[in-house]
Amino acid sequence: MIGNREVLSKNLSKFMKLNGKTQMDLAHDLKVSQTTISEWMNGKKYPRIDKLQQLADYFGVYKSELVEDKSYFKESYGIKIPVLGTVPCGVPISAIEEIIDFEEISLEMANRGNFFGLKAKGDSMLPKIENGDTLIVRQQELVDNGNIAIVKVNGDEATCKKIIFEDNGITLIPLNNLFNVIHYNKEQISLLPVTIIGKVVEIRREL
Repeated sequence: MIGNREVLSKNLSKFMKLNGKTQMDLAHDLKVSQTTISEWMNGKKYPRIDKLQQLADYFGVYKSELVEDKSYFKESYGIKIPVLGTVPCGVPISAIEEIIDFEEISLEMANRGNFFGLKAKGDSMLPKIENGDTLIVRQQELVDNGNIAIVKVNGDEATCKKIIFEDNGITLIPLNNLFNVIHYNKEQISLLPVTIIGKVVEIRREL
């Protein structure tokens, strides 16, 4: 039987991966030391009840989803989602909305929203996203500051970038500093328009 610390460690790793969070992110956002996060991740310590609730609120899940062992559910009960063409990780170009493949996600993940896949093209999001990676995207019009998202520009163009919201508009930031930052002011956002179509929640890469 898996112990409480090990269960928490496994579930915490899962939700960090689903949300694209690092130990440093958790330490900063939850205002705890990185050593504490590391001890939780390695199963050396168990969070206090208030920290457990804080973790659950942070990931938008029930506390039981962090502390209970769900491994008895068969992973084969997943569902297929379509991979829709290619999204550029460089200068925005037209996104081809045709099904080129399918990816499987768990029922647990599928219950959190509508998901689709996109094939990444280009090098602007290196080293995190490589050319040819499959991006698992949760369809949503709003994302948090600093999230990696799929953005449509001009109605029929799409790009994958880190999103920074500012008082005077929105900035799309490549992770590769060889590429230019793109900024749209409020007027451009409205007229072009510039719209967020989803948040990248997982990156899948063939070895």
